[in-house]
Parts: sequence; C-alpha cells; structure tokens
Amino acid sequence: ILAAKNKADFVAGANMLLGGKALKNTDFPINDKLKRRVWHRVIDVAELHNEPGVFTTFAGYEYSSPGLHRTVLFSGGPEDTKTIIPFSSHDSENPEDLWSFLTDYIESTGSGAISIPHNSNLSRGKMFSLKNFHGQPLDGVAAGIRSIIEPIVEVTQIKGDSETHPIISPNDEFASFENAWWDFNQTFRTSDVLGTSMVDVANQSFVRGGLKIGLALHRKLNVNPYKLGMIGSTDSHTGLATADEDNFWGSMATDQPNSFRASRSSINSASGHTAVWAEANTREGIFEAMKRREVYATTGPRIVVRFFGGWNFDDQDHLNPDIADLGYRKGVPMGGELFRQKHKNSPSFLIAAMKEPAGANLDRIQIVKGWDDEDGTTNEQVYDVVWSGNRERDSDGKVPMIESTVDVLSAEYFNTVGSPALQVTWVDPDFDPLEASFYYVRVIAIPSPRWNTYDAARYGSESVSKDEVRHWGEWQDAPKVIQERAYSSPIWYSPKAAD
Repeated sequence: ILAAKNKADFVAGANMLLGGKALKNTDFPINDKLKRRVWHRVIDVAELHNEPGVFTTFAGYEYSSPGLHRTVLFSGGPEDTKTIIPFSSHDSENPEDLWSFLTDYIESTGSGAISIPHNSNLSRGKMFSLKNFHGQPLDGVAAGIRSIIEPIVEVTQIKGDSETHPIISPNDEFASFENAWWDFNQTFRTSDVLGTSMVDVANQSFVRGGLKIGLALHRKLNVNPYKLGMIGSTDSHTGLATADEDNFWGSMATDQPNSFRASRSSINSASGHTAVWAEANTREGIFEAMKRREVYATTGPRIVVRFFGGWNFDDQDHLNPDIADLGYRKGVPMGGELFRQKHKNSPSFLIAAMKEPAGANLDRIQIVKGWDDEDGTTNEQVYDVVWSGNRERDSDGKVPMIESTVDVLSAEYFNTVGSPALQVTWVDPDFDPLEASFYYVRVIAIPSPRWNTYDAARYGSESVSKDEVRHWGEWQDAPKVIQERAYSSPIWYSPKAAD
C-alpha cells in the first residue's frame, strides 16, 4: 500500500490485505478515544476564545456526506458538548441519521444544535430533493424534523454562489453570479441523476429553487422542510476567513496571493459573510437569531440590510430615522411569517440597505418573490423596488444596468455612481391571498474589481492573463468585474388565517 503510485494500486493493495473484500470507510476506523480527545480539544479552543459581548465562538464541526455537506453548531458549553462524540458520515451518510442524533442530543441535554447545509450548488440535485436518501418520497415526519434542525442554509461561499442559476431564473439578469463551479455537462456525467432534467437538478441544487420546492412540499405534507434563512460563509481551508476581493487568501494554502494562482484558481469566489440580528453578542443571542432565521448573507462586503413585512406600513415609513423600531412594532423581521388577514389587500415591506463604510456604493434593491399557484405550479418574479440615480424602467419594466467605473488595469473603481444607502416601502402589486409565497431582499452593489483583477494589478497582467473558469461546460475568461450583493432571509406568507 505504501508503494502505491495511484488510487487503483492503493485500493488493490488494501483489498489484498482485506482478503479481497471491497474497501469501505469502516475498514479504517478511528478509535473513539482519539475522536473524543480531538473533539474535546475543539471545545476547549472555543471556550478559550469565547468572550460574551465581545467575541462569540461556538463548538462545531463539518458533516460531509457525499454532495450533502453540513456545518453542525452547538449552542451549549462543555458540560453539554463533551457528552457526545460528533456524528460523522462514517457513522452514516444519511442526513436523517444526523438529524436523529442531534434530536437525541437536544432532548438529553436541553441544549441547542443546528445543522447548516452548504455548497448546495455542488449537490447534484440532492440538497433540496423531493426524495429522501434512499430515493423514497419525503414524508411529513422527516420533513418536520429537518425544518427544526436546519433553519438556515449557506447561500454563498468560496465554491460559488448558490442563490440561483440562469437555467432556473432565465429572466433574472443577475442570476449568473459566481456560477463557475456549476458545470452541467460534468454534473450529468458524474452524478446519479441521469434521466432527470437539468432544470430539476438546478432547482434542487440552488436555494431559490429549494425555497420554491418547499412551498410545493408544504401543500403536500403540511410542513415545509425548506423554510430556510440565508447565511454566507468562506469554507476556507487555511484558517483565514478573508472574504474581501482585495484581501482574498484563497481556499487552500496553495491559493495564497501569488503571481500564478489566478491561472489555476479563478473558479474560487472571495465570499462570504453571515450577518445576524441578535439581541446580544453571546452564544444564546446569536443562536436564537439563527433559529428564528433573522440572519442574512453577503458575498464579502459588510452591507447592512433591514427587511420587515407587515400589513400596516405607510408609504413614508422608510423615511423614519429608526426603521428597526418601526419594523418590529408594525411587522415581522426577515425570517418571519405573515398570515392571511381579513380586509387587507396586500402585504407591505419595509426595506433599507447601507453600504460598507469603505466599500462600493449600492446599485439597487430587489425583492425576489416565489409563489405556489392553486394548481401546484411554483413561480418566481424579481422586482426592482428602489435604485440609485435617475434611471427609468425600459419598455420591459427593467431598470438599466448601472455604469461601471472600474479601471481593470489599476484595479480601481469610483463611487461616482450608485448610492451609499437605499430604502423603500414596497407593496406587492401582484398579490393573491390564496397563494403561499416567500419574499427575500437582494441588494446589488455597483461594479467593482474581482480578486483576480487585483492580482493582475499587483503582479502584472501577463502573469495572470490565462485565468479561466468553466461556464456552461466551456472554458471562458474569468470575470474581471463583479457586483457584490447581499441576500436577506425570506419572509413567508401563508394563506392560512392568523389565529
């Protein structure tokens, strides 16, 4: 085995030692004593650096079932977390077994735990499937457990953006964002979804598609397993959580800034961050905010986003200097739910966004709506609700793209366009009280240089001139300019009457 030059030789040698048996993960078990020792060390490090009110840490780990990666976080301290050994995919590759393990932990300790799906864009249609791990239709029990254990989902990170894709959102001009990891040709060659349409696979891999599937499942099962808030992450393997385009240290140690990394790693995205609206910077405060989905994601910049839904917002409420106070008093925040009201024509939404102090101005704020028709068909619509400058909608109702101020040679941009802040009160013009729906905010910044453009300016354009990414199965030049963004957690509307 030690002399093996490739995977085939290694497997052959291992099989010889195993008497010809097929090689499995369980053939190389790790002693429970070692597992516990490593896990306790993780907990000890988290405890060492946890400073309530200043810097909050959680004990956690990654569960990596094939195509179904998840981050597991615990809200409690060592008195709870040291009572277990983390449940891994070596124990079972079926996520339902992970949820059962976490449910038992919660019941036995009285402490909290959540599982956060990530990299759904690479799940090959598995993350938001209509079937369970064994290929059977989802049932209400498992869907209900998932809705409790997995309240949020990662929508953007180094391995690409998981919000949506042009194949499922063809009318969304901002849909093709950092999608280079998503190669349909490769997906259909290497996955077990042959015979499934690419649209279905994409819907089951991207968060917007998952949110729509959740509406359809709720109609069938009376529970929505994909009622998900949105967060951003890095998924960095370097220990460096750098997500700024001009300070991006890559995914692996080999991707640290250098003159040649862009020719190999332009597929990576400098992303992302999680923002949490918590009552306190403590484990309890942050964990409860995640549970109620009062969180949002950014692709790197520290954009501030407020989003409230209700039935009584006035046209001028967005001009109030304390939007948050007004939003909580008259509505529900991101992650919340609205129920059918008598004598109310349409819900209204209070939205505000502000750029990072030293970052790019904002281009526009959009509302993304998904809904479930009475015949069971799910739909989506993107609304431009407020934008910077004096642009007017075109004949198709679209707001024209904003001017780019990026100088790609110097990797500079200028805030001579856009706005530092945008806010609006918006009423859904197409509301149907009989249709279950969701609404989330997407904030789009003005164009700015991508990280590979900063590399070219630092090291010379010739050294990174061959940077390419795969797009729709073909290699193309990597983008030089991007428009950073933020995604709020949705607010759901239910046709069910309020109690």
